[in-house]
Amino acid sequence: MIHRVLAVAVGLVLGATAALPSHAYEPTTSNTAAPAQSSKVPYSPYVGRAYPTRPYFGDTHLHTAFSMDAGAFGARLTPRDAYRFARGEVVTASSGQQARLSRPLDFLVVADHSDNMGFFPDLFAGKPDVMADPTGKKWHDLILAGQGAQAAMEIIRAFSQGTFPKALMYAPGTPGYRGAWMETIAAAEQYNQPGAFTAFIGYEWTSNTGGNNLHRNVIFRDNGDKASQVEPFTVYPPAGSDKPQDLWKWMAAYEQQPGGQVLAIAHNGNLSNGRMFTMVESFTGKPFDRDYIETRAKWERLYEATQTKGDGETHPFLSPNDEFANFERWDFGNLDASVPKTKDMLQYEYARMALRNGLKLESEFGTNPYKFGMIGSSDAHTGLTAMEENNFFGKTTPQEPSPHRMMATFVDNPKTRIKVMDWQVSSSGYAAVWATENTREALWDAMQRKETYATTGPRMVVRFFGGWDFDKGDALKPDLALTGYGKGVPMGGDLSRAPAGKSPAFLVAAMKAPIGANLDRVQIVKGWLDARGETREQVYDVAWSGGRKPGKDGKVPAIGSTVDVVNASYTNSIGAPELITVWKDPAFDAKQRAFYYVRVIEIPTPRWTAYDAKRFGVQPLPGTQMTVTERAYTSPIWYTP
Repeated sequence: MIHRVLAVAVGLVLGATAALPSHAYEPTTSNTAAPAQSSKVPYSPYVGRAYPTRPYFGDTHLHTAFSMDAGAFGARLTPRDAYRFARGEVVTASSGQQARLSRPLDFLVVADHSDNMGFFPDLFAGKPDVMADPTGKKWHDLILAGQGAQAAMEIIRAFSQGTFPKALMYAPGTPGYRGAWMETIAAAEQYNQPGAFTAFIGYEWTSNTGGNNLHRNVIFRDNGDKASQVEPFTVYPPAGSDKPQDLWKWMAAYEQQPGGQVLAIAHNGNLSNGRMFTMVESFTGKPFDRDYIETRAKWERLYEATQTKGDGETHPFLSPNDEFANFERWDFGNLDASVPKTKDMLQYEYARMALRNGLKLESEFGTNPYKFGMIGSSDAHTGLTAMEENNFFGKTTPQEPSPHRMMATFVDNPKTRIKVMDWQVSSSGYAAVWATENTREALWDAMQRKETYATTGPRMVVRFFGGWDFDKGDALKPDLALTGYGKGVPMGGDLSRAPAGKSPAFLVAAMKAPIGANLDRVQIVKGWLDARGETREQVYDVAWSGGRKPGKDGKVPAIGSTVDVVNASYTNSIGAPELITVWKDPAFDAKQRAFYYVRVIEIPTPRWTAYDAKRFGVQPLPGTQMTVTERAYTSPIWYTP
């Protein structure tokens, strides 16, 4: 078994030695000349290899004190602090505690909010022009009195409801705004080290009209020489707009002048109250036109399927036959809790249903606006991308480790009776990117082609290929990546023109995180458009651990649990370190559009709440979730007739 694990590890992360320093490849001197090659084909099988050899893990959605809400909540860390932490350095959190990751990340995007960027440092400092406004003085005094969370919620609600004081607006072109943006760029430039750590330049466009979250994270492929020629696109008029179409116009203009490249990642949609993945234009209610469909498909290549504000893959109401659908749910209402959630909103908020509806739109328009890849990220407002269950530093500064954070209230709107507790915040997630090297260009290009997957925190390695000629023997080959790229397309890819009599076959492999839990199972989620034009879905267990046998319903029984909640511990005595298989769709219809993506499920482990209860000796509130089944979601592979 050990030899099998090592062999698959080599196949899953083929060429992992690429992470070694350059001197590892320097030739040694010898007095004996090597014989000349008699063949034009190099002896080394890795000469000319162009495909990705390893996944890089990072976060595309982190806030610092430059974001007005993060600062009001208590964040004092700057973009430079954030990059230092992601690189593996010890950083003192805003709560005064030292923090460090178990292992450095490979990349980070500091994505501070577009609107009022840089406002909070001046609010906190009590600058005269800020204090001259009654609301500014009120917020300043609340923060100094230790009531930053109240100030933060007031700031969020004022921005959401269009009542933010005009006198306090930090807009593009003003000195405070420009200074914050230039410092954001300077921080990324300082900490970007091609080949070792990638610091992306980016921001979060913060459309939130009526509290309905339509945020997008904008990521630059470019260095500061181009990014500094523009300023982020904002929401408030006249310079900004809350409509995604206007953000896409800004992106197109940036590609024209100064000739750079950007992409947008949609924020997880579970606080959009049914507006993230609509079937009509979300602001006007008008039917989509071809321009909207094609433009969204061009600019929005990825979706944030999991983060601290809950999971965005699917929901039990939408997927009642999926036993893993009830996971880290945030289905209370919109971002500022001003409007409660209703069930009719759910189908327009979650990734799986959006992928299904995308097939329907493609059949009408010829283009799929919801043909996105999957990533996870944190949306932490602390400057710390600490998404490990036993090392979780919360979403906001008041949620950094303390004996009382599990009992505290995060959101409480007495008008709507929406109440969210701090224990409901998720320790999630990270983006995994299959890139050829750790540089801005290579990582961005991989995101653009959607060769990515989401993880709720653990850095498991997941490969997923689709093609027409994979067979069972391919799962046994040690050089899995070479086989996958040679016979098929990777996650994010496309299949078409099904050969007569053939069904698509999928080569899928998953390996546990080096520091983490064993795997329970690997699943393939299929969605398709049936002959009547209705969308369908099916979840298939394709590989699992422990010799279990599927029941009459085709489902593999639960694996059980080794979690000791009281001691916040578990053992890897169940599950498997790696799972690999070739699976062929048993119900393929060559005339029907379809997508397939992989979901990897870990064995149950202690949730961050269990670690807190143990460390601080506190009793959790009734109903507190104490265990978690961590998971990963790959980008789909699509089939188009």
